[in-house]
Amino acid sequence: MTQDSQSQSSQDGTAVTDPDELREQVERTRAELGDTVEALAAKADVKARAKDRAVQVKEQATVKADALRTQTTATVGALRTRVSGLAQQAQDRLSGPDGAPGSRAVRDRRAVAVVAASTGALVLWLTLRRRKK
Repeated sequence: MTQDSQSQSSQDGTAVTDPDELREQVERTRAELGDTVEALAAKADVKARAKDRAVQVKEQATVKADALRTQTTATVGALRTRVSGLAQQAQDRLSGPDGAPGSRAVRDRRAVAVVAASTGALVLWLTLRRRKK
């Protein structure tokens, strides 16, 4: 055999004639080939990729749910505070000048009853007056 047929070219393009160098090059090539095969196998394993994606989606959903739960809790707290304030305002408006709860509401109901009775009396009087004519 000639030296040209025994020599291999190295990565930088120079001829490799040393058997140890050739062994190292073969080992590197095997390692690279093994990595390439593993990468291709991982891409071809649809079931494993689907599981990985499902885990990712589940984690994202959990994070979003936690964020929404926190936001909802904060919103509910703010609404409770606001409703409490509005309830207090309504109670203050319904209480009378002496501070007794409901005295203004009672006064308002009496006023409505007086107006309704007066209106009823007026309608009755007008109806009777028309019948007399």
